[in-house]
Amino acid sequence: MSRTRTPVAVLVSGRGSNMAALIEAARAPDYPAEIVLVVSNRPDAGALATAAAHGIATAVVDHKAFGSKAAFEAAVADRIEASGAEFICLAGFMRVLSGGFVDRFAGRILNIHPSLLPSFKGLDTHERALAEGVRIHGCTVHIVSAELDAGPIVMQAAVSVVADDTPDTLAARVLACEHRIYPAALAALACGAARLVDGKVRLTADGDPAEPLVWPIPR
Repeated sequence: MSRTRTPVAVLVSGRGSNMAALIEAARAPDYPAEIVLVVSNRPDAGALATAAAHGIATAVVDHKAFGSKAAFEAAVADRIEASGAEFICLAGFMRVLSGGFVDRFAGRILNIHPSLLPSFKGLDTHERALAEGVRIHGCTVHIVSAELDAGPIVMQAAVSVVADDTPDTLAARVLACEHRIYPAALAALACGAARLVDGKVRLTADGDPAEPLVWPIPR
């Protein structure tokens, strides 16, 4: 390979289906990022076995073993920095990061949220979308800020809400979109096709990301 790929750490708490999508994308020789570390705050997270099976270094930093959130986050940050990772991807990481942690890696932490932000921040997004009667739902990759689910948007995907949708059926269609746009958004940032400028993610003048920044609604 003629160029160096951008090293990435992934933080997980469970099975890590979005982590698996990132790993699969990174298998392509021309993908601009490489997953170098997977860290879980739960020793029993299924994502750890998946990562190990792909030859990726893993670490468990159990939040229950620390006397404070600051101590836990410092241990996670030390692991990440030791790996040389330049970006961090949250993939079902069920811990709210403090402002101090976010500042330590400012502009370099990505998250994927199962709604079209800024709508439906927080939990139970699919149930809330159906309760509100929205016609369009989806997911968002964003750069993490100190405010929950409020950082600059990198990429979004939309799906139509149909009359007989349940939270589970809607979640399944949105998850399929998550698996497409998370690797695409990471690639765009890793190769410099998209950059954080004045608090917003913008395309550079000299290139386009691997995927469009807004996905069309499926017909």
